Amino acid sequence: MIDIPATYESSRDQFRASLASFLNRWPAARLISHSLADAPELTIDVLSADATREKQKLFILTTGLHGIEGYVGAGINQLFIEEYLPRLNPEITGVLLVHPINPYGMKYRTRVNKNSVDLNRNFESNFDSLKALNPHYESLSYLLNPSRPLKSPLYEKLAFAWNVLKALPKGPQHIREAALMGQYRIRNGMYFGGFEPQEETRFIQEIFQNSISAYKQIIAIDIHSGYGPRWQMTLLNPPSEKRTAKETASRYKVPLVAGVNPDEFYTIHGDMLEYVCQMIESRYPDKKFYAGTFEFGTYGGSLLQGIHSLRTTALEHCLRWFGGSDSARAWMKHEYDELFLPAEPKWRQKVQADARQAFDGILSTEEYLKE
Repeated sequence: MIDIPATYESSRDQFRASLASFLNRWPAARLISHSLADAPELTIDVLSADATREKQKLFILTTGLHGIEGYVGAGINQLFIEEYLPRLNPEITGVLLVHPINPYGMKYRTRVNKNSVDLNRNFESNFDSLKALNPHYESLSYLLNPSRPLKSPLYEKLAFAWNVLKALPKGPQHIREAALMGQYRIRNGMYFGGFEPQEETRFIQEIFQNSISAYKQIIAIDIHSGYGPRWQMTLLNPPSEKRTAKETASRYKVPLVAGVNPDEFYTIHGDMLEYVCQMIESRYPDKKFYAGTFEFGTYGGSLLQGIHSLRTTALEHCLRWFGGSDSARAWMKHEYDELFLPAEPKWRQKVQADARQAFDGILSTEEYLKE
């Protein structure tokens, strides 16, 4: 079963110790640690190993963009290191692993960074132009951003259900897009994309820029949890991916693929992998590349399960800003952990199996694995 560390610190120790797995085959492999400016005890750690003879292929695996999701990401990192790293050819293949992009969120088991910014809405260049984005967001503030301390779990369940009933005439798609798209106006609002690039964003952009330029082919995989069907990983294509979901599924032999768009997933602005795609297309149009997200669903994909997910996300956000009762805190801790890191062993076993299937399909098809 997939090994998921219990704390940010133990996960970091495990990741740093993995440098030893690289050194026998990539003697110049190194660990890069970036300490956050206002919290130096929190670090973004990068294992970087360049091809030893000719820089043909680069594999990038990133985790913890949404901090709490870094725990599942840590397990996938170790799975890759143990089972796939030995099958790469170090003479022509470089590897870049990142753990976690959002160390604050991972340590304190939340999605956002210290500034309450959702980093997967922060990979933008012109923030002023985004202020008018998502114009319906404020009209759903009563549902998305209750501005008060949380009361008892029963009260909050009933209050949220009532607010959902008030919002439903607008349609589930309208609610989902307004809630999840991201917004760039309200700092204490849910899915806040920021007023400027965050420190974590700038560091990761620099890592990407410095690593990608020398290679002819790039695969970039980002690990997430929380959205989609519980028992099947979704491989997400960024908006600029030219292949359809059906074509990607056939090419990589994975059961479920969706594009990041309103019809198949939902709209995202400031998405990290879309930033990577746009950077490669604009600067290095001759490179061959694929970027995708492994999204491991938890609650499930039905309408009721989607409402449950939205309730957990909104109320956890409210609790961080306005506090609440002891019973509400205990309830939300359990709900939030289950949304991003379910305790059920069967779920963790399926995560491992789905990750293997996707790694096998992508890395074999793109000829990264030695026969």
